[in-house]
Parts: sequence; structure tokens; C-alpha cells
Amino acid sequence: MIILYQIDIYKDRNIKYDLNKLIKDNVPIENEFVNDIVYGVLKNQDILEKEANKYLKEWPIDRLDKNAKAILCLAIYELKYTDTPDIVVINEAIELAKKYCDEAVRKIINAVLDQIIKE
Repeated sequence: MIILYQIDIYKDRNIKYDLNKLIKDNVPIENEFVNDIVYGVLKNQDILEKEANKYLKEWPIDRLDKNAKAILCLAIYELKYTDTPDIVVINEAIELAKKYCDEAVRKIINAVLDQIIKE
């Protein structure tokens, strides 16, 4: 989530970055899962945002703060493209939201993910 958050900031500010170095700086031990998730989210960013926007109603993902956007895209990616159990994905997303977002945004994240798994 932190890596995705940082990338979003770099993109907004037109700052060049080395993705592999950014991952290594945040996860010093080689971790294939983290690599797969980060690259997967970035590759599918438009799809993930469109999926989120289907459920965000009058509050598109671009109106969420960067932390919430990173959490939501990460969780949607895991739900759609990995074998991680739904309940684990949602629990992890909510725990991140409790740490990095306010209660209203946490509820939004929870509601979106809940609707996606019911699909």
C-alpha cells in the first residue's frame, strides 16, 4: 500500500522513479508476492479504478485521498486477480484503512469491497 501511495504522489508531481528500487527500499527482503501485487495493480490501474467507481456512486475514486485509493486498488486487485481469500483481503484492507484513513473513508472502502465480493 505504501509503495502504491508513493507512486501516486510521484506521478502527480512528475517525479521519475525506479519501481524496483522503490519496492526494494520498502521491502528489503525479496518478496515475489509484493512484486506481483505492485506490478499487477499498476498494470490494471484503469480497470481497478473503474471497478471501484461502479460502487462509489457520487464519490469517484479520484476524490478519495491517496491512502484510500491505494488501499482500495490493492484490495480490488487481490480480490480479482489472486487466490487470497476474500475475508483476508477485506480484513487487511480495513486494518490499513483504520491506520491511514478516517472512519468515513474506512466505511466507504468496506462497502465497496463488500459489494464486489457479492457480485
